Amino acid sequence: LAATNRADILDKALMRAGRFDRQIHVDLPEQNERLEIFKVHLRKVKLVENFDMEFLAKQTPGFSGADIANVCNEAALIAARKNKKAVDRQDFLDAIDRIVGGLERRSKIISPAEKRTIAYHEAGHATVSWWLPNANPLLKVTIIPRGNALGAAWYLPEERQITTTEQMMDEMAATLGGRAAEEIINGKISTGAMNDLEKVTKQAYAMVTYFGMSDKVGNISFYDSSGNSGYNLSKPYSEKTAELIDAEAKGFIDQAHTTALKVLREHMDGFTRLAEMLLEREVIFNEDLISIFGERPGTGKSESIPDNTPTDTAENHEKPADQNA
Repeated sequence: LAATNRADILDKALMRAGRFDRQIHVDLPEQNERLEIFKVHLRKVKLVENFDMEFLAKQTPGFSGADIANVCNEAALIAARKNKKAVDRQDFLDAIDRIVGGLERRSKIISPAEKRTIAYHEAGHATVSWWLPNANPLLKVTIIPRGNALGAAWYLPEERQITTTEQMMDEMAATLGGRAAEEIINGKISTGAMNDLEKVTKQAYAMVTYFGMSDKVGNISFYDSSGNSGYNLSKPYSEKTAELIDAEAKGFIDQAHTTALKVLREHMDGFTRLAEMLLEREVIFNEDLISIFGERPGTGKSESIPDNTPTDTAENHEKPADQNA
């Protein structure tokens, strides 16, 4: 019996009949599975009465079993530091914040001009993601430095198995909302969008070279699912195709950027109010966006998410990190 995260690089001799010939693929747990994992790790944790574990399962998409164990342990530590007799919902929310985004760094020195840029950058993400129906719903935005990030935006990604072109384009536009906001408000751009640009660049190239979403390149995928390129030391396409791929990827990014600019200009009043609210309060939640913009289009009702609810995404304004907006 053996386990590995990199089955693609194992010697094929290990997979021969009579050896490790039966394989079980273990994916990240879904909501119901996460609920069962929480029940295991919370057996010895003293919780407040009528604690809703389903709430935790809903707020942790993409978390592995180890991540869930870490959340439970961190929540217990936070409650102990506050001298509480039982762990409550807020302790778990703070634990998820800390695990996803890192520790708060309120002592970090940020100039008023930088703070304003960060606030409008994050408000740009929030505004674009709110008005694009296929973007992930935003739950919380903060301009308090956390980890390597100077600002963070939490979303609740939909747990889906396939993604359409329209969904990817809306997600890219929301990611570029921060850069678009800087262009509109400051008339110039900054290094704060580096992590955003890294994300959309990889996504655009994947759309063209992996998912066959480009009309000009066609229904072709250069993805190697085996992970074994053998002795092939060159790209599996010609220089002419490489130029076409570059042009198509840039076209997707430019289209998403144009969409972000259009959304922000159409909702300029709400976008500005949101940024000023961020500057004043430093943290805003889902219901604050509802008070400014109204119900999110395409939902028929607001997202039924409690206050202070982060997910596994965070914006990095300083240098690339594992978290993305």
